[in-house]
Amino acid sequence: MKFIRATLAIILIISSSSCKKETKKEEKIAPKKVIEKKIDSVKPKVVKEVPKEKPWDSLNHKNVTAFLTEYGKQNKETKVVIKTKYGSIKLRLYNETPLHRASFVFLSKIGYFDKTVFHRIAGDMAIQGGESDGQESTDIKNKYKNYRIPAEMSDKRKHVYGSLALARQLDYNPYKKSNPFNFYIISTKRGAPHLDGDYTVFGEVISGFSTVRKISKVKTGRSDWPIVDIPMTITVLD
Repeated sequence: MKFIRATLAIILIISSSSCKKETKKEEKIAPKKVIEKKIDSVKPKVVKEVPKEKPWDSLNHKNVTAFLTEYGKQNKETKVVIKTKYGSIKLRLYNETPLHRASFVFLSKIGYFDKTVFHRIAGDMAIQGGESDGQESTDIKNKYKNYRIPAEMSDKRKHVYGSLALARQLDYNPYKKSNPFNFYIISTKRGAPHLDGDYTVFGEVISGFSTVRKISKVKTGRSDWPIVDIPMTITVLD
């Protein structure tokens, strides 16, 4: 009997201990619920969205091809009009020279050429535009790091009457990269075949030849700069 009583006592002690342990476990649950409620009551942080950089602000001398290729896909216009006090000149840009076309459309749309003039009348051979005495055009060039365009010359595109091409730096330019800020239009019916293979022709005059001729006859001073400035505006059509 003593053995049985002792055994029962041990069982009761073990049962009592396990109950206590379970009670302690249950007591630990309540604080967790309180914590969860506190967490739920905290308002989430509002993350301000950083405004995306304007696409044209990324253009520089290192990413010219990639930028102009993408810009050309999104801006497929091939016609522009130059307006001057002598009349208008309508131009068609070639898709076969995608980088030059995209660059000319880009600079026209941001208003670069509207801040420039026809700054050189090369005899009756060509009229040249894209420079200015003002600071605004210089600021735009600096903003885009004076980028240059890889040559896109073709035997099919010659310097004939009304051809549109870009000027370029002659020295230290073995790949004949074009200056996007400086264009010229052939103003003589003889054309300028001696320029073929050295400069990229990327468009042509489709109307306004009379305006081209008028500009080609103005009086010039030093460096063939017209004595009276010939400002311009260029509008992208379609």
